Amino acid sequence: MFRILKQSFRTGVVTEAVPVHDDAELERLGIEVRRQIDARFGGSLAIRQVDAGSCNGCELEIHALNNPFYDVERFGIHFVASPRHADALLVTGPVSRHMETALRRTWRATPSPKFVIAAGICACDGGEIGVSYASCGAVENVIPVDIKIPGCPLTPLDLLTGLLGALASDDDKR
Repeated sequence: MFRILKQSFRTGVVTEAVPVHDDAELERLGIEVRRQIDARFGGSLAIRQVDAGSCNGCELEIHALNNPFYDVERFGIHFVASPRHADALLVTGPVSRHMETALRRTWRATPSPKFVIAAGICACDGGEIGVSYASCGAVENVIPVDIKIPGCPLTPLDLLTGLLGALASDDDKR
């Protein structure tokens, strides 16, 4: 036991430093997202997140959006459990053959007008998996996609920037 403790003290701290976040950039993005959401949805945007076969790297970053640091609920973004309550679908991962039907049903259950966001490089173009006997590849091979946010994994700020792009591009269509 003492040998292990002694070795731990000799080795020291080996974890990486906490990344520096730009609070000003987060606030700027959040305020602009809030403005777009207020204009289009009257106060809040409900998102249904669907894991279509990912490695869960993107999900960890999406969950970070709800932590006390990012706290996207203050900007009017809410994640919902049912597609029937959603305004948008946020899909991660290459679509596995087992999730293909579930993703189509989720898309059909989401009321119109809706938009679909492919989050992560796997959702955008199939990533390392691509199209195979077990995978449909990109989300757009199964359902229509309105915006793609590449990254592996993408950061919470990337997600907010992509969401802002989705809201702004939808504004341009109107």
